[in-house]
Amino acid sequence: MLQLDQLTKSFKTRDAVSKISLDIPQGQMVGVIGRSGAGKSTLLRMINRLSDPTSGEIRFGGHDVTRLKGRDLLEWRANCAMVFQQFNLVGRLDVITNVLTGRLFHHGFFASMLQMFSAQERAFAIQALDRLGMAHTALQQTDTLSGGQMQRVAIARALVQQPRIMLADEPIASLDPMNAKIVMDALRRINREDGITVLCNLHTLDTARSYCDRIIGLMDGRLVFDGTPEQLTQGVARDIYGAEAEEAFAEGMTSTSINTPKRPLPEEIIRAAEVNPA
Repeated sequence: MLQLDQLTKSFKTRDAVSKISLDIPQGQMVGVIGRSGAGKSTLLRMINRLSDPTSGEIRFGGHDVTRLKGRDLLEWRANCAMVFQQFNLVGRLDVITNVLTGRLFHHGFFASMLQMFSAQERAFAIQALDRLGMAHTALQQTDTLSGGQMQRVAIARALVQQPRIMLADEPIASLDPMNAKIVMDALRRINREDGITVLCNLHTLDTARSYCDRIIGLMDGRLVFDGTPEQLTQGVARDIYGAEAEEAFAEGMTSTSINTPKRPLPEEIIRAAEVNPA
């Protein structure tokens, strides 16, 4: 279980996140909503320890995450994978190499720089791509992909970390509706099939209601809603978003699943990746 206790992040003139306490069971898919500046990204960055809390605690499996340092902190970041809105991929590298960067914790610095990944790890990366309908792009230069394809590669990179938790910070904000739906379907599938806890910052309320088991609402850094999708009513949305509530609902997606075309796992790509590492 992931536990947040009075978690706070303060800047000079304000609290970006203020005294948030939550218990999130393993395997739950949680949507985090709120207006721009509500503290959603700051909350996820603190959980991953990309940003240190000013006060409060983060606990997971009985360990105090807020006190981790050195290799223990790197291990936590491997167990708590992050998917970013802007993908954070290296465009000049091929797709499989970007995915394999998710294995960096398991290697020393120099071995990682020399891309000394095993054949087993390369096959694992191909399998992660295949789950997202992207195995056919493994040897393609990453900056030739579309935005939706890049986000699926970023999710595959998170998968090869073999995380217990996956944090997705506005993963569909820059995508068109079709690609947004494919990405959300992928996150929900990973949550259901792998039992990975998913926390996903979302700017569309219907998306949160369609995909998430639980929805958390933030306003000015404070927790103002914690409930089921059914409890996220128009009235609650108006309390959180004010005049922007109707727009937040209107941008949502339907819950009908779009199946990503399933391609046979291309053995020739696995062999090429093993023989000709990027």
